[in-house]
Amino acid sequence: MADAHLVPWFPAWGVSMPGPIGEPADVVALFNEWRPSERWLLLAYEAACSEIRLWTAWSALRRREQGGRMVARTCDAEFLRLISGTHQLSTAFERAGINSGDEFAWIVYLPEFGEGEGFGEIEIPRSTYLNNDLGATRLIEHLGGTLLARRPVPSEEGLLRLGAIEPGDSIQVTKQEDAYLLHTALADM
Repeated sequence: MADAHLVPWFPAWGVSMPGPIGEPADVVALFNEWRPSERWLLLAYEAACSEIRLWTAWSALRRREQGGRMVARTCDAEFLRLISGTHQLSTAFERAGINSGDEFAWIVYLPEFGEGEGFGEIEIPRSTYLNNDLGATRLIEHLGGTLLARRPVPSEEGLLRLGAIEPGDSIQVTKQEDAYLLHTALADM
């Protein structure tokens, strides 16, 4: 695992919803009404895992965007597909999108930099998170939520939600991030 304190924050903001989500479609419709572009999305809280995982999935998304190789028609749906580790879009929304009963979520912005650069050559601006903070704050307000003062962490609950492990399975805490990363890599297998 890379040294997490050297990785810039991914543009993702944890949100505490005003209560358990009743109808995810209603929340998504409200979010989509106010989001500035399709580069903004709602992600299941447990699905994020870490800065490294989010940047890794983003990098895979950018390569697919630039190469015209996305499975989904939009970058937000493609990111959910990669995060969920599946080729099936309906499964991706079920696993990595918000669900009925969820009380927390991530608002995610998918940056557009890195055009034409190869893997490992992209310089991630440290200001990416702060440059999009106002947009995220406005979306949180429209959802009636509050900002969570937390960053993504791996969990068995997240691995279970994404289908990376089965109920009753257990993975050492030190190996959980690796399991998330491997699960993302399986999206096109």
